[in-house]
Amino acid sequence: MTPSRLACALFAALSLPFAAQAEIPAPQDVPYAPGTIRIEIDATNLSQRIFRVKETIPVAPGELTLLYPKWVPGGHTPRNPIDKIAGIRFYTGTSKAGGQKLEWKRDTLDVNAFHLVVPQGVNEITAEFDYLTPTDSSQGGVAMAPNMLNLKTIAAVLYPAGHYGSRIMFDPRITYPAGWTAFTAMHEQGRNGDTVDYQDVSFDTYVDSPIFAGRYAKQIDLTPAGSKVPVKLGVVADAPKYLEAKPEQIKIHKTMVEQALKLYGAQHYDHYQFLFSLSDQMSGNGLEHQRSSENGVGTDYFTGWNEKAGFSDLLAHEYTHSWNGKYRRGKDLWTPNLNVPMQDSLLWVYEGQTQYWGNVLAARSGMRPLDASRDALALVAATYADNRPGLTWRNVQDTTNDPIIASRAPRAYRNYQMSEDYYSAGQMIWLEADALIRAKTGGKKSLDDFAKAFFGVDDGKWESPNTYTFEDVVATLNGVVANDWAIFLRDRLDGKTGLTGGVEASGWKLVYKDEPNAYAKAQSKGGRGAGTADFVYSLGLSIGKDGKVSDVRWDSPAFNAGIGSGTQIVAVDDVEYDKEALEEAVKAAKTGKQPIVLMVKEFDRYRRIPIDYHGGLRYPHLERIEGKPDYLTPIFTARK
Repeated sequence: MTPSRLACALFAALSLPFAAQAEIPAPQDVPYAPGTIRIEIDATNLSQRIFRVKETIPVAPGELTLLYPKWVPGGHTPRNPIDKIAGIRFYTGTSKAGGQKLEWKRDTLDVNAFHLVVPQGVNEITAEFDYLTPTDSSQGGVAMAPNMLNLKTIAAVLYPAGHYGSRIMFDPRITYPAGWTAFTAMHEQGRNGDTVDYQDVSFDTYVDSPIFAGRYAKQIDLTPAGSKVPVKLGVVADAPKYLEAKPEQIKIHKTMVEQALKLYGAQHYDHYQFLFSLSDQMSGNGLEHQRSSENGVGTDYFTGWNEKAGFSDLLAHEYTHSWNGKYRRGKDLWTPNLNVPMQDSLLWVYEGQTQYWGNVLAARSGMRPLDASRDALALVAATYADNRPGLTWRNVQDTTNDPIIASRAPRAYRNYQMSEDYYSAGQMIWLEADALIRAKTGGKKSLDDFAKAFFGVDDGKWESPNTYTFEDVVATLNGVVANDWAIFLRDRLDGKTGLTGGVEASGWKLVYKDEPNAYAKAQSKGGRGAGTADFVYSLGLSIGKDGKVSDVRWDSPAFNAGIGSGTQIVAVDDVEYDKEALEEAVKAAKTGKQPIVLMVKEFDRYRRIPIDYHGGLRYPHLERIEGKPDYLTPIFTARK
């Protein structure tokens, strides 16, 4: 064979699989005609941390494409863990013994799609696979532990291509470890031993209804007095002692729900189930759903409660998403199924305003006392006043692309690279909008009026999202008070105007003192912040409890001296490093002329680095501006 003929033959051979590959049907707004898919999941293999999945799928003869969901609502990115799916097999009928094995082929362009051919005369096939959850945190979030599990229904399912997710029906049946209690937004239909049969739901509802289950569990009623729509807090914990919540703590959580209903004026669920894990074994998380939310923190949420610092705003944030992000959703985020790409351009509303209201509801309910709420805001304001040098090259709008760009991976220099800043930067934008509305109306109106007008529509509806555009946001703001809202928003989103104007517009100013504020002190003593050291606004360093630098502010004294993220600090002025030793060195340098000398370890090398800094310790605080109206206090005050 001549070289040219050989080349042509090779080209034809290489091209053949692509030519023969079946097309993935585009989603159509039509029912999945063959019928309801039964999905059975065995969640009992705790030691090896494996969910075993079996789907009985009604089918019609011919080509069939099954999809593994790619895009994760709330994650804003195509990060569903297809790498953790193994043992995929298909056969006719409901029994491997009596059925015919069906060959399958993964799509070479879209690896979440599986092509197979259903033989003539076959009206039902079975799909089986294993969902291998992480056995170590280095592989991702741990979802199964000895005393609890988190079944992300979106991560353990296949569904037929060619249909809107809302038009495919599922019959879920889950088998739990013996004696365990399970919490989910799905309604129970029946039980057979440790297997729960849930009511049939659409694919969209099924994947939006994850499950927490545990050996040690408690259901806490947070339904407001007089309400006919239940709100429950389902708690699972590493041990029974962590479930003990004091009456005053439960009252605070119930007040948070009451304040949310006063704010939004409608409910977009038939019931709401908080899923809440208190664990040092299963990974913490926070992910919103229409009728539930996944929330995970450490074991001491109740038992280590500091009345002055209050609780985390996690539950308030995720609860707010039932209105903002789930029922009201950016138009470019809605897709007919979870394998059509989402777009994140409006995350500064979806997440930014949720960040704002989550903090406000935490204050209004007493989850976070007034002083602590102001202190927490000071930390955010300082970030956008002095710790985001990345704003010199990148704007907030561009960070809405971050979930797709980085899939939420850690950054070496977050302050310079930036990472999903639409959350807290969005919070600052909405604070300024709130203050502006109050100023223009003499305090008669506020962003609360926007929330009720925008999120409080269609009381009781939840199954189909109500989408919005940038123009819808502007129109609703103008309905509250006339203003050049499009320019106001675009100037801040596009980097033409600073992000901290809302602090002074609310009657307060950002200042720096030589002691952390009370909230920051509490954060550094407990939870994930325990043992960390904050020298961000002095040397420009954030340091972990092990002495490793977690972030270096770009163009800070430490950065300009040559310290990089990941560097290990070993000694301060020839004394073994600890937080207190570095604090004393910074204090001493304020009145002296000698640089602070750090001994650092970089891989297997040690070196001494002098930092010529003499500005003393600096920590963010808020102070009142005399003579200006105080809008911050009424923003944080409970609604009657």
